[in-house]
Amino acid sequence: MTSISAERIAQIEGRRDELQASMARADLPPEQFVQLSKDYAEIEPVARAAAEVRRLRAELAVLTGMGEDPDPEIRAMAAEEIETIKDRLPSAERHLAISLLPKDAADERSAILEIRAGTGGDEAALFAGDLFRMYQRYADTQGWRVELMSANAAEMGGYKEVVASVTGQGVFARLKFESGVHRVQRVPVTESGGRIHTSAATVAVLPEAEEVDVKIDDKDLRIDVYRSSGPGGQSVNTTDSAVRITHLPTGLVVIQQDEKSQHKNKAKAMKVLRARLYEQERERLASERAGSRKAMVGSGDRSERIRTYNFPQGRVTDHRINLTLHRLPEILQGQMDELIGALIAEDEAGRLAALDDVAA
Repeated sequence: MTSISAERIAQIEGRRDELQASMARADLPPEQFVQLSKDYAEIEPVARAAAEVRRLRAELAVLTGMGEDPDPEIRAMAAEEIETIKDRLPSAERHLAISLLPKDAADERSAILEIRAGTGGDEAALFAGDLFRMYQRYADTQGWRVELMSANAAEMGGYKEVVASVTGQGVFARLKFESGVHRVQRVPVTESGGRIHTSAATVAVLPEAEEVDVKIDDKDLRIDVYRSSGPGGQSVNTTDSAVRITHLPTGLVVIQQDEKSQHKNKAKAMKVLRARLYEQERERLASERAGSRKAMVGSGDRSERIRTYNFPQGRVTDHRINLTLHRLPEILQGQMDELIGALIAEDEAGRLAALDDVAA
């Protein structure tokens, strides 16, 4: 791992002190204070990590000098302390290096969560429902809010397709590695012979986009309105409130019919369309930057099988990082921190390795 120089550490701590002094000025305009506070909130944890590395390195230098002392007891004490510092220093340096990695601009955003049943018919729809509930429960543990935007329920239960808005701090950072094909292996309720079936559902996690992020010209949109329909005659509107928006340059189509108001359906459809266009642009830029290199936790391609949920064995396997956890019931109850934490750690390791390759 590339070592961070003492000069760089001094630079980080100096910037933190500079911001602190600027914020203390009595004549500071409110809008400038808000921006300085934001900058300070970003650099303060990095400066803390830098200070810890500086402190450990300074202690190591002092102890190394004590190792030359003529007194054998002092030399022995210094040798013991040196081993302790050498054990702690790599971890502190890694923590600092990770905090200095370029941030994904979308990490702190809320997200649009889309789940679609794949191969497997009714069983795939039931599994899509299981996944949606898993994310709802995980969101509860994080203090996030989940708002259902549209749902196409299946006759046997679950969803053919469900789209929700997940609002909160750092939603996209925690959920972005969930995009891809999720596979389930279990005995369906309808299976009399006890045979294990395999089915799948596709998950897409898109960072929510503001109007300023994506410029959409009205001339690029075709908006169709029609009467919405519901299963079994339910939720059928008697007015043309359903909305289908087609983005002509890309061919993206968004349909929204859950609200009784055409205006609300259009607003929700535009929210989803903006998120999809924003993600398309992010993927294009990431592809240009990365060239042929593929991220360790996968490309995020939603055709890529990323995880298997095996019910007979009670296990969940993430194929991108070869991680198997025998905690299937708990994970489906939303206890996903270990799984998500491992994916984030692998991504950080991959990006650190890429920095080392550049430095080499």
